Amino acid sequence: MLKKLIVGNWKMNGVRSDIAHIKDISEQAAAHSNVDVAICVPATLIESASNISDSLAIGAQDCHAHTNGAHTGCVSAAMVAECGAQYVIVGHSERRSDQGENNTDVKAKAQAVMAQQMVAILCIGETENQRNSDNAVSVVIEQLNLSLPEVDNYDNLTLCVAYEPIWAIGTGRIPTLDEVAEMHMAIRQALVIKYGESGNNIHILYGGSMNGDNAADLLSIEHVDGGLVGGASLTAAKFTPVIAAASLT
Repeated sequence: MLKKLIVGNWKMNGVRSDIAHIKDISEQAAAHSNVDVAICVPATLIESASNISDSLAIGAQDCHAHTNGAHTGCVSAAMVAECGAQYVIVGHSERRSDQGENNTDVKAKAQAVMAQQMVAILCIGETENQRNSDNAVSVVIEQLNLSLPEVDNYDNLTLCVAYEPIWAIGTGRIPTLDEVAEMHMAIRQALVIKYGESGNNIHILYGGSMNGDNAADLLSIEHVDGGLVGGASLTAAKFTPVIAAASLT
């Protein structure tokens, strides 16, 4: 069984004064050492946050696929790695929709992240219409297969997958537990087909409105190896119950 991984995504939230919350979260991460905990912060906070504690990993929320060049306003995987990032989110639905990123873009970014020995958190998920059309699984698996990076060595894949039903992000709505189980099983099968037995060692995170009230039920599902948590990760008071639930599953 994989060690649970709980990742907070602060999105476009957080200024220097909010480092106090990261310190509080790091204390909770240290108290639940059987869970891996990370926070993906805005790029402006990566370096200062990464110096707080070894108990809490820090990540970035995006990077460019190229190592350098004329890409105003962008940051490369090497840049965030130099600041202390250990994880990078790629392909989040908000970037796919707001910035027009496609599967090819996401695949290239994942490969760039992994080339810097960081963990790529590759996000996939379906819209409400796709869920209601009863083809959510096929849509998500196609998205996954087109976004998965090509690597030469499957032994040490620095990759995890985050399933985020788009219609559940920030709404408080979640799929049924059976629907989550079905999707995570399908994702696991696709990873094994792609990477062989190494596909069993890739964390699959659930990322649709996970919070302290529903985390225990979600994390008890087979192949739900952790969570990608949005708003509930902004303070230790809201994030700690999720970490605590992970420590008991």
